[in-house]
Amino acid sequence: MAKKKESTLINMLLALFVITAVSGGVLGLVYGMTKDTIAEVDMKKNEAAIKAVLPLEGELTFKADTLTFTEDGVTTSFPCNLAFDANGNFLGAAVKTSEGGFGGKIDMMVGFLADGTIKGTSVLSHAETPGLGANMTGKFKDQFVDKNPASYKLTVSKDGGDVDAITAATITSRAFSKAVDKAYKAFEANKGQFMNHAPAETVVPETEEATEITEGGQSNE
Repeated sequence: MAKKKESTLINMLLALFVITAVSGGVLGLVYGMTKDTIAEVDMKKNEAAIKAVLPLEGELTFKADTLTFTEDGVTTSFPCNLAFDANGNFLGAAVKTSEGGFGGKIDMMVGFLADGTIKGTSVLSHAETPGLGANMTGKFKDQFVDKNPASYKLTVSKDGGDVDAITAATITSRAFSKAVDKAYKAFEANKGQFMNHAPAETVVPETEEATEITEGGQSNE
């Protein structure tokens, strides 16, 4: 009887190993077949976001770059796309930023004109509560457009700022505002080096996510 139990256990382990190996192989095959398509979709999504947050006219050249900013001992890197006109004049930048919200990380893109004015915002991904925090993708984000953080305080009114929070979603509102504020500070700290330094050629906007060496977050709505 003992030998039969041992044999059954071995068979079960072998079957489990075979199933795991086959599943892993199938997943690898599917990824290999779809990774180029996924990359293309991500690139188009990124380009659409750039156009949405930085709607500029005329002949433009974009250059992919990275802004690095340190605050309170925390260093953060912000992937961005710099916009130049046909004469090499720096027009602005689309900056990727992120912050921890109620449901998880909120990934965003913010467009700034050369003088620091916010031209647009776009939420790239989030896991906020439908009907509450998820409403940040609606009218809430419009209040940031055409505002210059030099005079428009990027914190919710409850905390003494100029941003009207989403009803019952203060944490999401704070996270959104903080993400924009971080992008603005990084932009202002680095934009001087881009003035009148046009890229030699057009560079296709990158699709990588914002990389933060250290990132803060919130835990309650």
